[in-house]
Amino acid sequence: MGNFHNNPLPNNHFRKDWQERVKTWFNQPGRKQRRHRNRVRRAASLGARPLKTLRPAVHCHTVRYNMKVREGYGFTLTELKQAGIHKKEARGLGIKVDYRRRNLSEEGLKTNVDRLKDYKARIIVFPKRTRRSILLKKEGKEDDTGKDKRFARSDVPVKQVDSSTYTRSAVPLPAPVHEPPRAITAEDKSHNAYETLRTAWQWEKDANKRIQAAKKPDEQ
Repeated sequence: MGNFHNNPLPNNHFRKDWQERVKTWFNQPGRKQRRHRNRVRRAASLGARPLKTLRPAVHCHTVRYNMKVREGYGFTLTELKQAGIHKKEARGLGIKVDYRRRNLSEEGLKTNVDRLKDYKARIIVFPKRTRRSILLKKEGKEDDTGKDKRFARSDVPVKQVDSSTYTRSAVPLPAPVHEPPRAITAEDKSHNAYETLRTAWQWEKDANKRIQAAKKPDEQ
């Protein structure tokens, strides 16, 4: 093989014993089944605990996908406050919290607040450490306060667990609401969206000036 132009000299190594260094992955299907069995066994051992953490309902980005509703990362502090849940308490209840997300619409805020209230009405929280459990532990007995007989299935094989008798799935996502098509009215034609947005932006920007102007007559 000749060498053309300003290229390096060919120095190919075709005599390496690569078959000794190759790594196979023939146990991948077995590992998949084993992970599935472990997940089912762990779900059965958790009892009435939800399988997944609760996440908010958000709309996708861009004009192409914004009509679809999906699960977001976590609830905002405003949503948690209106639902009556503290941000530190939410983690113990299986609720995700997102400190960066903001609410940009009243509809989205109301949807997620209702989602939190629905979840809060369903969930039953058993205290981990009570006075009764401490006394029973000193006596060498076991506290069965937080154990529901419907979910005590340790003696039942995993394949016989009937999931139709109880629900442990998260609160379902709300169905997206689409406005039906309609004819364009004269009010729609006369409405200037750009002017409306700029007026609202300027009104919010001058909020501090209005507050200071309202204080001056009181001071005089």
